[in-house]
Formats: sequence, C-alpha cells, structure tokens
Amino acid sequence: MRALIQRVRKASVSVEQQIVGSIGPGLCVFVGVTHDDDEANVQKLASKIWNLRIFEDEQERMNHSVGETSGEILIVSQFTLYGDTTKGRRPSFVQAAAPEIAEQLIEKLCESLKELGGKVATGRFQNHMEVEIYNDGPVTLSLDV
Repeated sequence: MRALIQRVRKASVSVEQQIVGSIGPGLCVFVGVTHDDDEANVQKLASKIWNLRIFEDEQERMNHSVGETSGEILIVSQFTLYGDTTKGRRPSFVQAAAPEIAEQLIEKLCESLKELGGKVATGRFQNHMEVEIYNDGPVTLSLDV
C-alpha cells in the first residue's frame, strides 16, 4: 500500500458537487493499493497513520500523532499513486490493484483506524472526486508499507 499524507486544518471530498466526507484538523490521506497488498499491509498502514508523530507539541516540535491530538482522518482512494511514468508520456497503472480488491482493503483500513479511536471520513470509491485541502504547514509525507 502506498499513501500520501497531508496534515490539514480541514479537508473535504465532493462527488457531483455534494460533499461526501469532511474533517476538521487532522490528516488527509490518499491511499493506493497494489496487487500483493493484504490485511497485514492494512494493519501496518493504519498503525503508521495513527502513530506518525507529525503534529507539534508546546515547543513546536513534531512529537504528537493524530491519535494524541484527537485529529480527524479523511481517506481518499487514489489508484494513480501507482502510476508508472518511467516510459513514455502516458502513465501506466498496471501496478494498481483491481478495483474490487482495492475497495475492500481501503474499507478495512478505515475500519482499523476507527478501531484505534479515529474519526474517519471517506470519499466515494470509483467516483470522480474533488478534494479540497487546507494544509497545516509544509507537512506532506509519502508512505509505502
């Protein structure tokens, strides 16, 4: 699994001009799934998202996790994270998992984060989504598990 994580003040995702998921301060996480991902990858990514220390403490050092700050999490499926641009000018998406597999694993990721105590919002799988993000500082990380 691959994730692009952004610390945000707020974020929302819309489908057909209707907001389907929104959060206040927390993390916006774009998630891609590849062919060999499984539930072990889901658990590892959930733990990493929940425990990653990217929120500031009183000394303005990144020492707190989303779990410690009561932050919210917006999960957006993003098969294009597995786009291969090494050849030609058109990306290849052969490394992205089939939609039915990816959808199940992303749902399990959301369930795992909720079990950890997270307030989780989502986009809508296999829909054209518009994501509005209000970054909270220059904190964007790429994770591979």
